[in-house]
Amino acid sequence: MNKVLTGDKEQKPPVLLEVRNLKKYFPIQAGFFRRTVGHVKAVDGVNFFIREGETLGLVGESGCGKTTTGLVILRDSEPTEGEVLFNKDGELVNLFQVPKREMKAFRREMQIIFQDPFSSLNPRMTVMDIVAEPLRIHGIAKGDELKAQVRELLEAVGLKAQHMNRYPYAFSGGQRQRIGIARALALRPRLIVCDEPVSALDVSIQAQTLNLLEDLQKEFGLTYLFIAHDLSVVEHISDRVSVMYLGNIVELATAEELYENPLHPYTEALLSAVPRTDPDHIPQRIILPGDVPSPANPPPGCKFHPRCRYAVEICSSEVPAWRELRPDHWVACHRAEELELVGIAYD
Repeated sequence: MNKVLTGDKEQKPPVLLEVRNLKKYFPIQAGFFRRTVGHVKAVDGVNFFIREGETLGLVGESGCGKTTTGLVILRDSEPTEGEVLFNKDGELVNLFQVPKREMKAFRREMQIIFQDPFSSLNPRMTVMDIVAEPLRIHGIAKGDELKAQVRELLEAVGLKAQHMNRYPYAFSGGQRQRIGIARALALRPRLIVCDEPVSALDVSIQAQTLNLLEDLQKEFGLTYLFIAHDLSVVEHISDRVSVMYLGNIVELATAEELYENPLHPYTEALLSAVPRTDPDHIPQRIILPGDVPSPANPPPGCKFHPRCRYAVEICSSEVPAWRELRPDHWVACHRAEELELVGIAYD
């Protein structure tokens, strides 16, 4: 993360995005009259912030609410409750109070890279049209200037100008994702939500794409919310990492602190599955019993307690408080102070 030095003190960059008590419930309807009989609590009280120029990793199993969180932040989906504050000209503005007709100005500063490079690109549009679409919608460029900007964007992501007139089917998965990245960069946004941008790619291509995202972050001064289901993917690209389980963030810390000193049993289990290159490292894989509970009927107390090997009576009856146990290390676990969990050496 970029830092500013002022005299002998280190000054952190300002907060670009702050999420407060974010909730997103989807109604469950049944019967002839489609009455609401319950709710799927996809996001159930999420809190975090991202500073300018940093990458916050958001990690958790499939279905835990990561993508929904990203979409609600971008206001692609309206929230049930909570606030998303975006730094606009030095002032934190609650995006949920901005009229929809005025959201266009904010959308220039917030973009998304989708998970699937095969379904996120319109097969009937050329690369030129795909990358140029945001520029046309916002009236930024046209004619030769438009082509010049698209050419510049393609070259920035490692593609060639002669690719402009081709269609998506002519590209590999990694190349398609680069097209998606170029499209996200078109408006020169400040924040990009990366929704599992490498999960559909081969391992060798994943590393190339992650390196590209890091290079672009430095070149364009980008801030990332990097969503993934694998802690090994976010290990080096993230400044801080938040771990999500069943609609809640259960732990948040700097990458180094979280990998070496986890405080939540769920984080410990995820870390045990991270592959290591050290031949002397013998992993002690933690297999969680059972399945992830339904977000329509979550367990009482700590949502993780039915699968937690450290659970005690209080875990099934009281919701653990979200608290800062160490400097910049937040956790929601009743036993965080007393447990000695196993992490991994941070490379």
